[in-house]
Amino acid sequence: MTFLQFSDKSVPYGVFVKDVAAEVAVLLQQFKDDPEYISQNKAFAIFGRANVERWRRQGKVTPCKRPGKMEYRTADLRLLQRTQQDYLDPTK
Repeated sequence: MTFLQFSDKSVPYGVFVKDVAAEVAVLLQQFKDDPEYISQNKAFAIFGRANVERWRRQGKVTPCKRPGKMEYRTADLRLLQRTQQDYLDPTK
């Protein structure tokens, strides 16, 4: 049996893979109805204007410019939403 060694414990590989698969399934179910792109106004409403503007300034998200509007990939914004931010480090 193969084990993955973490700093606090060992986990059998099969258990690790099943746990990861379960998390992926939950996320897919949770966000399955998200559109591929959302407008800037909707992004501001869902994720917070300051967050979206900071992520854009830091180069973590890039808007898709269309005639008369700007849109963001919803998957990119969701990923940033789940990522722990370090607000004191300007390079992140």
